[in-house]
Amino acid sequence: MTTTDTVTQPVIKLHNTKTRKKEVFTPIDPENVRMYVCGPTVYDRAHLGNARPVVVFDVLYRLLRHMYGADHVTYARNFTDVDDKINARAAESGRAIGEITAETTQWFLDDMGALGALEPNHMPRATEYIPQMIAMIEDLIAKGHAYAAEGHVLFAVDSWREGYGKLSGRSVDDMIAGARVEVAPYKKNPMDFVLWKPSTDDLPGWDSPWGRGRPGWHIECSAMSFELLGDTFDIHGGGNDLMFPHHENEIAQSCCAHPEGEFAHYWLHNEMLQVEGKKMSKSLGNFFTVHDLLEQGIPGEVIRFVFLSTHYRKPMDWTDKKAKEAEATLRKWRRMTKGVPAGIVHDAVKAAVSDDLNTPEAITELRRMERMISRQATAENQPVDLHSGLLSNFLASANFLGLLTEELGGWADAVAVDLSAHETRLFEARQTAMESKDFSEVDRLKTAYTGAGLEVRMSKTGVELVPGPGFDPAKLDEI
Repeated sequence: MTTTDTVTQPVIKLHNTKTRKKEVFTPIDPENVRMYVCGPTVYDRAHLGNARPVVVFDVLYRLLRHMYGADHVTYARNFTDVDDKINARAAESGRAIGEITAETTQWFLDDMGALGALEPNHMPRATEYIPQMIAMIEDLIAKGHAYAAEGHVLFAVDSWREGYGKLSGRSVDDMIAGARVEVAPYKKNPMDFVLWKPSTDDLPGWDSPWGRGRPGWHIECSAMSFELLGDTFDIHGGGNDLMFPHHENEIAQSCCAHPEGEFAHYWLHNEMLQVEGKKMSKSLGNFFTVHDLLEQGIPGEVIRFVFLSTHYRKPMDWTDKKAKEAEATLRKWRRMTKGVPAGIVHDAVKAAVSDDLNTPEAITELRRMERMISRQATAENQPVDLHSGLLSNFLASANFLGLLTEELGGWADAVAVDLSAHETRLFEARQTAMESKDFSEVDRLKTAYTGAGLEVRMSKTGVELVPGPGFDPAKLDEI
């Protein structure tokens, strides 16, 4: 590891769900790298699991912007604002559908912003693209890939057997044999899926060649990605719960509607989230929205750090212990970099993120840099030079992950306290105790600092006091 500036650009490698292997990322057009990620259905607050793909693909977005330039990356993430869950929420509450979707869309943006997620270039709402969906459905019917039946339009899976199921690794015959749901009588094949369905007068609806109705879930992403990114784009992402049937159906629709294109070259899927080792569930009492955690005083930056500490392709376990440890680390890092100008992203951090978004390794590299900074200061027997290359690069590397940014720093600034005098006091007390063999004062100070919510770290060369989640600066006055 060096402190010298460098312009090394590592090769980006991504695990492609479609090929089931890690591949070198080669964009279709380096001047316009395009990514589409499936967004939320806006009927309620985003829960913790909803936030994981947002953070995962925010890291990828940051990486692509860093490598190709912010003006050469196009990121689209949709909002599903026409859905049966939304209709049910409106019926329960007596509120207008538009009012509910507008409110919950803003909630989502606010909560994801609190996690440090950059807003995509495009955030299309499904209801804004109904004409494009109708046009795509008409085209699929004309090409023999869809059919109308009893006010519905369905995609005919038999018309594209050669491609259906390849993303998820399933065969059509196996899927039919394993089906456990009652098949609608108007379906020619049990696996055929809805592109358009009729609406009653009390539900949202649009005029179409098949009567007043509304789109099925899957068609919206195909229509919107085509309008915004073209018939072939670079990356499609989402949670692995969307792999089948949503993404499988997207591929079928898009490839049949636009056979001249290839839809998405690379498919990325993040694993699911648990809470304290168990599946998140309201019945278990471990169901949290992002807003819940923010209201409990857990900073968005802490949530982000916990997410990044687990590789996106592995199940992530949210625990209270992880949150407390993340908060203590971030407090220390923010204190360490206060007033520091950002330098350049360290090669090792950039290489880790470029290797299939290995954010846990990137954080490990940040910890290595932290230890080097500490050793550098100890060797020189003076405070860390705020303008040293290593410290500036440490900050830039953390920023690269969306950490230690100015936008997310308010929570730490609110309790920022200069602890250097207390560290010196404890260090000198220990030096005296080493000579007198009386450690009673050292023990008293350690107990007092711990009681104030500080973690006491002592080494041969110095003392460090690190604020924890329960840090109370007022208690320092009593010591």
